[in-house]
Amino acid sequence: MAGPFLRLEGKTVRYAYRYETETDEDGRILVTFPDVPEAGDDGATLAEALTEAGKSLVVALQYRIKQREPIPAPSRPSRGQRTVALPALAAAKLALYSEMLARGLNTVSLAAMLGGESETEVRRLLDLGHASRIRYVEAALAALGKELVVETRDRAA
Repeated sequence: MAGPFLRLEGKTVRYAYRYETETDEDGRILVTFPDVPEAGDDGATLAEALTEAGKSLVVALQYRIKQREPIPAPSRPSRGQRTVALPALAAAKLALYSEMLARGLNTVSLAAMLGGESETEVRRLLDLGHASRIRYVEAALAALGKELVVETRDRAA
């Protein structure tokens, strides 16, 4: 899976969350995320459960943005442990939000830093469901002195 990450003063944040699975008495597979305990879902197959749990993960992280809560950094998976990488745009938006939160910035102050962008436009940059253009998220990160880097890796079988 591809996974965007953000370089933060020599530190790299990868937006790929490790997951755990278990099977219930009906044979359905439950996928949960230890770093984001409110996210998770199930499915008849692992692929279905991962798809639904991935959607739940994005919803849970969007809720944290709306509540102005910190985004949990994904913990490093142990050897052989699988992860779910967030979509590139969602990961870029989380990186932007996390940097804003760390600096105590709100949407109005970031809009001013971006040369007078509207506060509505900045809010859209933080909406994980909005199809923002990645270049605008990159520009906002650049205004904060950050760089978005994308990597690819072999997909788990």
